[in-house]
Amino acid sequence: MHNELSNKVGIVTGGSSGIGFQIANVLAEAGATVYVISRTGQPKEGYGSSVPGVIHIKGDIGDAGSMTALLEEITAPNDGVLDFLVNNAGVSYKCRAEDFPMDWFDQIMDVNVKYVFQLSVLCYPHLKKSAGRGRIVNITSMSAHLGFSEVVPYCTSKGAVLAMTRGLAVEWAGDNICVNSIAPGWFRSKMNEQVVDVAREQKILNRMPLHAYGDTRDLGKMAEFLVGDGAAYITGQDFAVDGGALAFGY
Repeated sequence: MHNELSNKVGIVTGGSSGIGFQIANVLAEAGATVYVISRTGQPKEGYGSSVPGVIHIKGDIGDAGSMTALLEEITAPNDGVLDFLVNNAGVSYKCRAEDFPMDWFDQIMDVNVKYVFQLSVLCYPHLKKSAGRGRIVNITSMSAHLGFSEVVPYCTSKGAVLAMTRGLAVEWAGDNICVNSIAPGWFRSKMNEQVVDVAREQKILNRMPLHAYGDTRDLGKMAEFLVGDGAAYITGQDFAVDGGALAFGY
């Protein structure tokens, strides 16, 4: 264990499983105190225990009132300071556009876009107090850059998150806050399992220069860099961790 992030306190949403679970672990291993907010308030079955420094809290990121109270509780021992926010929570559904139910579309836009913006705004007064610049790390996707069939609303939401990342980076640059994002490639997660069948999986791996799924800890290490001292002059950027997928030509 090293202490690059010692004395830093932050939040990871949707960290009860998958990408968020490992991002929280990596940040805690680097010395941070990481509050994981999820609907379950504990790691999902099969994920085991989180490392020391990760604190799981049950919460609804869409409920602004309860999130405001939770933020006060989290930051009170730290003089109201929050050092980082990782907006990881997200949802997707696989369905052709012409058949896509609009209530599903609304849910995707709420969770993936509206709640990301809302929680960022709620965290703003706490992040701007951070000694080393407050950090927001959003999770975008390759689908913010490329078109994918049968997940068009998800692509739309992640394109919006990328635009939000750039906009907030510019608007809050003078408020002691850096805002960046990570675009994950293909990692084994419940969300990817929903949209990938065997034939599609093989096609994906063949087109990827590194021809393999990524390790979710790689995303954690990128998040660790972005919330650490070495990224204090970086804002408004999207970092692909994708085995070269976005660089692949025709």
